[in-house]
Amino acid sequence: MNKKKKNVVDAISVLMNPRSIAVIGASRDPDSVGHGVLLSLLNGCVRKNGECKSFGGRVYAVNPNADEILGVKCFPTVQAIPEPVDVAVIAVPAKIVPNVMRSCAAKKIRVAVVISAGFAELGVDSEGAVLQKQVLEIARRNGIRVLGPNVLGLLRPPTGLNASFAPSAPPSGGIAFVTQSGALADSEIDVALRERHGFSAIVSLGNQADFDASDFIEWFSRDGETKSIAVYLEGLRAGEGRKFLRAARNAAKKKPVIVLKGGRSVEGARAVSSHTAVLAGSPKVFDSVLAQAGCIRAEGFEDLFDLTNALALQPRAKQNAVAVVTNGGGAGVLCADYAREFGLNLVPLRRETIEKIDASGKMHSAWSRANPLDIVGDALPERYASAINVLLAEDYVHGLIVLQTLQTMTRPEEDARVVIEAHSRFPKKPVVCAFLGGRFSRKSIELLRENGIPDYNDPRKAVRAMAALCGALK
Repeated sequence: MNKKKKNVVDAISVLMNPRSIAVIGASRDPDSVGHGVLLSLLNGCVRKNGECKSFGGRVYAVNPNADEILGVKCFPTVQAIPEPVDVAVIAVPAKIVPNVMRSCAAKKIRVAVVISAGFAELGVDSEGAVLQKQVLEIARRNGIRVLGPNVLGLLRPPTGLNASFAPSAPPSGGIAFVTQSGALADSEIDVALRERHGFSAIVSLGNQADFDASDFIEWFSRDGETKSIAVYLEGLRAGEGRKFLRAARNAAKKKPVIVLKGGRSVEGARAVSSHTAVLAGSPKVFDSVLAQAGCIRAEGFEDLFDLTNALALQPRAKQNAVAVVTNGGGAGVLCADYAREFGLNLVPLRRETIEKIDASGKMHSAWSRANPLDIVGDALPERYASAINVLLAEDYVHGLIVLQTLQTMTRPEEDARVVIEAHSRFPKKPVVCAFLGGRFSRKSIELLRENGIPDYNDPRKAVRAMAALCGALK
């Protein structure tokens, strides 16, 4: 590792694991960003077991007009804090930020998270662009690394670190989310609480004056907490294409990287320039870069997390050879169509497999004896169990999709337990589900997700997730 890369890795390590944080611009106003950041730091993040975990380091508040905020003693300046400070979170008006950066330099702070907006996103010839240049010059002169400006902040759920003004915190898990949109991060956090998506980190990049997406992709590729990397990217700074390709390619060799590109249309590209002050670039060129790097291109925001969640929870298939079990013929037909679309191989069932399933004595005489394996609409949990356990035990089947449609005799929760128990016996093979329905399927879906088995409300999503697990998606 060269000296420049080591500097970046070390600085991000400090950012992700700080011993102390100062909130500069902490406020008593509950509707202010400075209040929100301080409150988030004190509240922490949600752990896998549902309990909250607070940040374990020291938290300081900087506000010259207050003695105490949320029970935290206030200091008039960051320099007045008697102990060392690793990270400064800055939430003051943009025009004040350069002076705050000088104070951070005097305090020998290593990393600054500049939440404040009003910089280069206002335009290349704007006063904000001049301010951003000043901030970066001060930072470089004094060895400070900068996240931002114009960011939501960052979250590191495994350690309880929440240095953001997000309205809530996600559960801890294996997804690292690197995003140029803080608002999309806010939305996904809310979804994560419902869908049980777990995060190793969420990083809002903002204008990328210093740290960029490539830096974090590289860092998360080495991070033991991270199992898959989700990236929302609107564009790259001039001259950063090769760096991104190199970082993405290196990361994709170690763990899956899924990228959603914003600004693909003329109108979208125009919006990008006023959002994060970067160039959107050509969609075709960007798709080519992703293909060269071995990354997966997400179709949309939901797809980004459908895929990263499956890849964080389930093992990768050894081969692209999958079976489908369904109690509804139509759902199986759709699966076959989607498998063709995404390059997923639905492996033909061998004669001995069919004989084993027949020998269970649980099957309807009209079951399909093919893949997709239709166990017929009146299937009870015992029939699911017979088919699933035989299929997962076969050496030539390397992954399983389980579909469920609702009939009068369907027992969703018992079917979910069948899937969970079978997967526990064959943990090296990926399993995903699509338990279709609403109110009657809700508890079974929650049960699956609690046990690390992804469930989707559409067979297409389940097939696409399995295609990613089999290495078929590009």
